[in-house]
Amino acid sequence: MAFDLDMIKKVYSQMGDRINKAKELTGKPLTLAEKILYSHLYEGQPSATYKRGESYVDFAPDRIACQDATAQMALLQFMQAGKSKVAVPTTVHCDHLIQAKVGADEDLQNAINTSNEVFNFLDTVSNKYGIGFWKPGAGIIHQVVLENYAFPGGMMIGTDSHTVNAGGLGMVAVGVGGADAVDVMAGMAWELKFPKLIGVKLTGELSGWASAKDVILKVAGILTVKGGTGAIVEYFGEGAKNLSCTGKGTICNMGAEIGATTSTFGYDESMERYLRATDRAEVADLANGIKEHLTGDDEVYANPEQYFDQVIEIDLSTLAPHVNGPFTPDLATPISEMRAKAEANDWPTKVEWGLIGSCTNSSYEDMSRAASIVEQAVAHGIKPKAEFGINPGSEQVRYTIERDGIIETFEKMGTKVFTNACGPCIGQWARAGADKQEKNTIVHSFNRNFAKRADGNPNTHAFVTSPEMVAA
Repeated sequence: MAFDLDMIKKVYSQMGDRINKAKELTGKPLTLAEKILYSHLYEGQPSATYKRGESYVDFAPDRIACQDATAQMALLQFMQAGKSKVAVPTTVHCDHLIQAKVGADEDLQNAINTSNEVFNFLDTVSNKYGIGFWKPGAGIIHQVVLENYAFPGGMMIGTDSHTVNAGGLGMVAVGVGGADAVDVMAGMAWELKFPKLIGVKLTGELSGWASAKDVILKVAGILTVKGGTGAIVEYFGEGAKNLSCTGKGTICNMGAEIGATTSTFGYDESMERYLRATDRAEVADLANGIKEHLTGDDEVYANPEQYFDQVIEIDLSTLAPHVNGPFTPDLATPISEMRAKAEANDWPTKVEWGLIGSCTNSSYEDMSRAASIVEQAVAHGIKPKAEFGINPGSEQVRYTIERDGIIETFEKMGTKVFTNACGPCIGQWARAGADKQEKNTIVHSFNRNFAKRADGNPNTHAFVTSPEMVAA
């Protein structure tokens, strides 16, 4: 069993008391973010109230996740702490040091040959100190965490900015530096300025070509890359309940691009379904037992203006597919306006590559939705106008899409299937011809698109959109 059931039981057994004490102290109903923060104080039971955006507070996170690029220094530092075992469940994931070039098997072997010393070091240190180790090819850290470790109402930190992805399962999950992670591994407190709160009320239901990705692309357009700084973004409303769990993860993941401390959703049926589908029925049963603590109070959502520092409302029924970019993730354009905007700005309109994957959009749902469009194209004899690459988010995703014929569908279109790793999203892409620095356009389902991010070419115009729009 990958997840720590005893730890989750302990968190849930204390949660109700701590939340009730916090309500008593603050004299008001609480948002989900406040419930998780007040129930994870390092001192245990709340004894004071905190001022949003001002008070520095010590917290006790439930878990830690590290990726292979940032884990090296963190583990070297932890080895000096004189501890025989990590104080908090911790995992290390090898996903950053694998370059996408030829295809999954060859690229993975090249990475193992090149970074063998690093992988061996992380493996042996993890083994010594009771840390879970996910070897190269096992998957992207945040997709693996969502499938195995994230749980509603928990708090985790990770040495990667997109740790926030776990908000899709109702956590407060925050990306931190290695030194912060080491403190918690050694049993010390983690300090954070008590965040401000931004509420996003979702109404209606997605229709047509719109997807969960379009929610965060729209929010990025409203808040800009700095608008979420120092704040937790909490999504709520009927529209939130209509989104899938991995869709919620996508929205939380890209909260990093608006500068938010993290983003989260209240526990609901889509999360319960996801927990059961990923062999965590025990966690779903436990969560069902304390449901009222795993979402914000009704009064908060009935009058959000009173309880959040800022409130945004989005009607999913009228939300259009968006394409954001180039060079910044907050330049939001509905697809219907894209041609005119591209011509006015002299952006290259020929798309040279379409890429699906990264921790943002590499789930089974993402791959299957894109594949259905590819399948229709193949059936109509349409030949691709651009090169196409995918990175499955985890071995679980890759195995399942292979079993269900989805990889075969992609391959009919000449798609390159890369390793279950970050790949082009973090610049680990040996793109042929990138060194010529020619002006060109690529479209991807990743989260970041600043100049040189994917292929090192400052003239590559990278646009962010949903997997189904990339496929189209």
